[in-house]
Amino acid sequence: MGIKSFQGQRAVPEKLQSAPILVSDYMTTNLITFRKEQLVVEVMESLIKNKMSGAPVVNERNELVGIISDGDCMKQISESRYYNMPIGDMQIEKFMATDVPTVDKNVNIFDCASLFYKHDCRRFPIVEDGKLIGQISRKDILCAALKLRGQNWHC
Repeated sequence: MGIKSFQGQRAVPEKLQSAPILVSDYMTTNLITFRKEQLVVEVMESLIKNKMSGAPVVNERNELVGIISDGDCMKQISESRYYNMPIGDMQIEKFMATDVPTVDKNVNIFDCASLFYKHDCRRFPIVEDGKLIGQISRKDILCAALKLRGQNWHC
């Protein structure tokens, strides 16, 4: 009688828990925001103090009206020198970006990374029902990618 090949019962493969991959899993919800009436010098002080490069500008109902960045503050510094005016004594409304692209909190972080590349910006505000609920930055996407490293990249 010949030798038969025998394989024992195979174990059921473990299902690996995949890491979260939505913007809502990595966005910042504790935001520093500004009002359009604030002075540029206040924004500059806050950006330096909090080690940020920009932040959302909201109205009294927490609706997004723009973004102010360190680059926008640089415009004011440049203009103040040109016109021989004090630095930072103007309201941010004149210098902030108002046509701001936003991202939905349910967007996949890989799609969000593509949007960063397409729009060449440093942060996207997340708005829900007209209210600012968070923000995702390039750094948040990098952190997400590092956490997902070694896993399959398909969703």
